[in-house]
Amino acid sequence: MAQVHIGIIGAAGYTGGELLRILINHPQATIAFAHSKSQAGKPVHATHTDLIGDTDLVFSGEEISALLGQEGLDVIFLCSGHGESKKFLAEYTVPDSVRIIDLSTDFRDESEGFVYGLPELQRDTIQQATRIANPGCFATSIELALLPLAHAGLLKEAVHVSAITGSTGAGQALSTTTHFSWRNNNMSIYKAFTHQHLKEIRMSLTKLQEGFGEAINFIPYRGDFTRGIMANVYMPYEGSLEEALELYRSYYASHPFTHVSVAAIDLKQVVNTNKGLLHVEKHDGQLLITSAIDNLTKGASGQAVQNMNLLFGLPEDAGLRLKAPAF
Repeated sequence: MAQVHIGIIGAAGYTGGELLRILINHPQATIAFAHSKSQAGKPVHATHTDLIGDTDLVFSGEEISALLGQEGLDVIFLCSGHGESKKFLAEYTVPDSVRIIDLSTDFRDESEGFVYGLPELQRDTIQQATRIANPGCFATSIELALLPLAHAGLLKEAVHVSAITGSTGAGQALSTTTHFSWRNNNMSIYKAFTHQHLKEIRMSLTKLQEGFGEAINFIPYRGDFTRGIMANVYMPYEGSLEEALELYRSYYASHPFTHVSVAAIDLKQVVNTNKGLLHVEKHDGQLLITSAIDNLTKGASGQAVQNMNLLFGLPEDAGLRLKAPAF
């Protein structure tokens, strides 16, 4: 099977590092360049120190136009901060033959020819796309919890969400709320009811249930751990638990990474993997869906590679059968 030749812009950050870890071991991936202004000329393993012995790749600091114009380049991943992708595409011309997968928030509204890249929502559309807007991490977790209900037209009242994320969800740049002394043994709420991922969540749900306009009451938490998201989503539900389980199992039957667990789930089952795990319960007329993903893999770089696989006709799970820590 032909190799996919890949460029990474912003390769020194968390999502860039995760992409490198996955792609180095991907059977059909060849990394043409890993660009970083701040780390140019340094070995990749000097920044992503766990990769020592795995790659001799050096961060490129060359003129980006020259990198984009090299023969045989198939796809670029944009891993810079939010707002930077629009600036990048305004400044540089990406050849029509090169596909784009953007990991920022910039094009998740599907503007400028981008397709929202949640395979469990629109896999067929992704396969025909040239530009992919990779979903947000909280959005992925919450959408996985709600898509089967939206598909069945069962979102009839307000949805309530309480979700917690690890510190890597805030990116690699240092801030007060990612500092060890603040984060350790601590927990806090942020952006209650106003989180930026709410827009893409509503957009996704209305693709399946046109006219859905009920409130999505989302309370995000910062957790005192590094990786992972757990979301607890609940709303009124008239059906039985058995009917709900069948709804979820049927919806995700053809999707290789999203699984419905009869037993309660925990974060260690998904950390370092591209899995999305769901657990469904019913209590006094309320349906509770617990959703767990790794914010850096299924919530970012793993899903980006999943989208790459779909774009190039590769097995959807190629390079993504990753091991959870378990203990």
